[in-house]
Amino acid sequence: MAAPNLPSRVKTTNDSDDEATPDGDPSSTSGLLIERLQAWKHMCGYLENYVSAVAKDQAARAKDQEKVLKTLSTPLREGHHFDTALGGVASFFENLRANTQAQSILYTETSKNLTGSVLPILERLHAEIKNKNKEITGGAGKGAKAVEQARATSQKHIELLGQQAAHFDATGGNKVSAHHDPYVVKRGALHRLNKQLLEENNNRQDLIAVQNSFAQFEAHIITTVQTALGSYNQFMSGQADRLKAMFGDIVSTASNIPLDFEWNGFLRRNQHLLVNPNAPPRSMQDASFPNENHRSTKPIIEGSLERKHRGMGALKGYSSGYYVVTPAGFLHEYKDNDNFHKDPVPEVSLYLGDCIVGALDGQKFTIKGKDSSGGKFGQKMAMTSDFQFKAHTNSDAQLWQSVVASFAQSSNSLPTSPIESRNVTPITTNIDEQTQGVTSGPNSAKSPNQASSATQAAAGPYHGAPASNALEERKYVEK
Repeated sequence: MAAPNLPSRVKTTNDSDDEATPDGDPSSTSGLLIERLQAWKHMCGYLENYVSAVAKDQAARAKDQEKVLKTLSTPLREGHHFDTALGGVASFFENLRANTQAQSILYTETSKNLTGSVLPILERLHAEIKNKNKEITGGAGKGAKAVEQARATSQKHIELLGQQAAHFDATGGNKVSAHHDPYVVKRGALHRLNKQLLEENNNRQDLIAVQNSFAQFEAHIITTVQTALGSYNQFMSGQADRLKAMFGDIVSTASNIPLDFEWNGFLRRNQHLLVNPNAPPRSMQDASFPNENHRSTKPIIEGSLERKHRGMGALKGYSSGYYVVTPAGFLHEYKDNDNFHKDPVPEVSLYLGDCIVGALDGQKFTIKGKDSSGGKFGQKMAMTSDFQFKAHTNSDAQLWQSVVASFAQSSNSLPTSPIESRNVTPITTNIDEQTQGVTSGPNSAKSPNQASSATQAAAGPYHGAPASNALEERKYVEK
């Protein structure tokens, strides 16, 4: 009597992925983890192919036995991710190949049980691995792209600083545009570098979280594989003792894989690429870049001044700002001296070589010139205006007026800061020690000797003691 034709499962998986997924770049952390997921997915695919082929072999009996072996004839993809020592996934597949070669006749009922109970477990696991891949690609992968973009932006600005610093040296400090002042470019580089570090640290935390979840996820993979193979053994153990012992050996080999065996081996082999969660995050204190301390980026004088509003704003009187005289010959006005929370762009930029500096009037002095802080069109349309400044003390006003006047007298040479020439210790000369916000107050700057006297005024927001001014008898000093 002929055996009835029972339905058999058609092979639904193949050696290649069922979706076009690009391989991860093993030279990066996220790429390495994505490639590892690919390895686990292919491993799961191998098992699915194996069980499908075994089920088909049961229906076709011994003549199809070689087809089962062919599903395991090729090495595991991304096999370098698995430990070659005994007790791991690689040794399990070696054991599986040996036992498959010795398999004999399988029955149709066994084929039906395998396709109805074992394969769905592996298929669900395969889908879970794919979802994990999408999760990493959409999370840590996007974070890595943001880091690369931030690095490119900061590198571009640092290269611009190098170009402008070299141009400054080549031209001997002659007039440059306000946007190309090395001091301004440096502050922009600091802002973009800080943004880069924030992106790197955020991406680092994402990668650490992904790494920490991998051990648990891989344990789940091993547990699921063990469950599938346990069900596989349950159905096959009803066969002859020889077949039962053969499949029992397969399951035993898989069950003896420690849940952390592969992960610990992976950590050992790739510790040079994986993120060390114990390493401290990067900070601006440890960051440096070329031309950071170039002489063109160091201000001649900086600190708080008050400037009188122009036009309709004159009714408001004076308002405080943070002012800097740079070696390039510019007087820049900023709202504050904060480099990190926003891009520090000058509110007003006066090229002192083209300005007329008025004589001192107590705490006040005037600069007549054009604001060059806008774009090219705005600079062409800018009109000469009087900028009225007021210092906190007479000595501070004399110091500022002296520095500004020195540029107006000789714009082709770098002036010596009156602070350095008088050997006075600056209040704030290191950009890392600048306070966040505008420093203002009624007190004037003083030297270290003056600081020892209780009868002298407290330290003010400027960088030196007052310097003598030979221009007090004149109303304006013109280049």
